[in-house]
Amino acid sequence: MKWKMLYPKSLVSRTLWLTLLAVFLAQVIATAIWYSQSKQRDLDGLQSTSASMATMFASTVTFFQSLPMQYRHIVLDQLRNMGGTRFFVSFNDEEIRIEPIANSEQKQMAVSVFEKVLHQKLPRLPTIKVEFSRPETLHVLKNDILLSDLPRSWVHNTLSLEPLNPPILVVQIELEKNQWLYIAALLPAPYMNLKDEVITRQQILFLVFITSLLLVFTYIMVRRQTKPLKQLADAANALSLDIYQPPLKEQGATELVMATQAFNRMQLRLRRYIEDREQLFSSISHDLKTPITRLRLRVELIDDDNKIDKFNRDLDELEMMVKGALQCVKDTDLHENIVPIDLNLLLASIAERHNHHAIKVTLPTLTIAPMMGKELGLKRCLSNLIDNGVKYGHKVTVAVIDKPDKIILTITDQGKGIPESSLSAVFEPYFRLATDADGHGLGMGIARNIIHAHGGKLVIKNGLTQGLIVVVALPRVLPVALT
Repeated sequence: MKWKMLYPKSLVSRTLWLTLLAVFLAQVIATAIWYSQSKQRDLDGLQSTSASMATMFASTVTFFQSLPMQYRHIVLDQLRNMGGTRFFVSFNDEEIRIEPIANSEQKQMAVSVFEKVLHQKLPRLPTIKVEFSRPETLHVLKNDILLSDLPRSWVHNTLSLEPLNPPILVVQIELEKNQWLYIAALLPAPYMNLKDEVITRQQILFLVFITSLLLVFTYIMVRRQTKPLKQLADAANALSLDIYQPPLKEQGATELVMATQAFNRMQLRLRRYIEDREQLFSSISHDLKTPITRLRLRVELIDDDNKIDKFNRDLDELEMMVKGALQCVKDTDLHENIVPIDLNLLLASIAERHNHHAIKVTLPTLTIAPMMGKELGLKRCLSNLIDNGVKYGHKVTVAVIDKPDKIILTITDQGKGIPESSLSAVFEPYFRLATDADGHGLGMGIARNIIHAHGGKLVIKNGLTQGLIVVVALPRVLPVALT
């Protein structure tokens, strides 16, 4: 489950990750193709170079074989005094012990080519040994002499290539018994190191630079394109709390501009709808008050007291329905500013009304961090829920779970609960389970509408043994609504 927490959620981060993944895969594929082609090209070049050097080695052997034995060392001394040649050559009484370097495809190919060409060019000399050694461990002349022990003039122009110090090719050929010709040389560039590098340090730095540059430009582009989308999402959240929001600025890509225009039109229509509804109910209220008043006056002219009581009860019921409908409209239209709310104080003020003579409302001891919302609306909502719990459940216990992103309130009473079939019906207008005359069945619907207007959720359920449980989940903060 931990990988899901690391999975990017925002559009910007997802785009950057996908871009990085695409660049990485593209570089891996390109590097694999380049490496296969480059490696084959390097192997072909190394094979050709090795064959050419082996031919020169064979010519050197043939040259010294043509000299009388007593002149061979004289020629070598003259060459060394002149500063050496491309090859370091010596005649030894024994085979010099060579410490080989680690095997690689390049090394094996070079050794194989040298052995093959030298055996072809020098068929009368069966003992030919080819190996590569590091400069610091290379033995020359004798098994107890290292390359570093020789005069600098002998090897500086031939085998020394500081600070690279590439491996040295050594060929030993047995000319006669106890007479070995020793030839050492460096392979020419770019094959002297015998390295099989998939990618060089400079290439890595280049790829990192190019990828970073691409990510920066992608971030700037995506950030600029998603900014209007974020503003649109924030405005939609703010719309749930306050319908009277300024219109959004139309910017960004064509699709975002069209979405913004549609949102602005929707907001304007909602605003007009609410204004028309308020005006309609106000007109209905005004228009109904006059005939109700006239009917009450006319009732007084009736001589039958029984009929008068019946008429008055009908008129009272009609007036209560009108007032309830108006209250429903007013209570769900929360024209308030969003402010920090101290739920501890709000709950304490509600409980104070019930705890004069006995503790009927038990509040949590946990200190709840402030949340953002519309204080009067939330107080009306929670008051309605707690009042109902005290009225029909006798005692109420309020528990709270305070999370960084939301607050969960649980209101539990000790009443009989609600039939399972009526749990959803209690939110419908004018639906009542109680038989008393106090109330008109609008409170639960109003409470749920207020919670929904805050971006929250209200759920009711029966307890395991008795009582009703009301769970209210409220987001702690709505970012855009704070501005």
